[in-house]
Amino acid sequence: MTPALTSALEQQIADRLAQGLGELEVACDAGQQDKLVALVGLLHKWNRAYNLTAVRDPLDMVSRHLLDSASILPWVKGPGVLDVGAGPGLPGLVLAILEPSLQVTLLDSNGKKVRFQRQAVMELGLTNASPVQARVESFEAPPGGFDQIVSRAFANLSDFIELTRNLVADDGQWLAMKGPAVDDELAGLATNVHQVSRHSLKVPFEPGNRELVILEPSV
Repeated sequence: MTPALTSALEQQIADRLAQGLGELEVACDAGQQDKLVALVGLLHKWNRAYNLTAVRDPLDMVSRHLLDSASILPWVKGPGVLDVGAGPGLPGLVLAILEPSLQVTLLDSNGKKVRFQRQAVMELGLTNASPVQARVESFEAPPGGFDQIVSRAFANLSDFIELTRNLVADDGQWLAMKGPAVDDELAGLATNVHQVSRHSLKVPFEPGNRELVILEPSV
């Protein structure tokens, strides 16, 4: 049984997760589901001491964190993915669990959140997720840059692009998870960036819609 979760609650989490992933049409085997349930348990346990997220109910964590993160998986190709402002590792940890072929770097400047990331990576046995504590301004990308850079709640689009411009590959992409009121941010983008696509995300068990905006550097 996952620490901090009763067996009954663990089963509720597993059931909600399975239903939500099914609605999203995201494949998940038993081992991956066990890791995702364990991630909720870890987040719930650490949250009581370190206040990593405002979401307190483990069942709400399934929808607001795990399923929200999983909803963008169809557009995450990688293989090198940078999760900027990852917080406690979202969406990066979820993406790394669901798609082992990805190499996910989790970047955040908050020490307690990065410590949680490292603990989760260790306990879940994730070999394809690498936590890094640094400010994005001082972080150096690997040679060639990242194939995709993901942001869930990091900054407005203009700041997101400006702060990570030197980190994305020449043929890479930015994936920005936003609320539905993203039009003003898109209107303010620099001319050296172009919008590739925009997708409405319906996260199971959550009201309203989220938006995924995919952008690329202009040649």
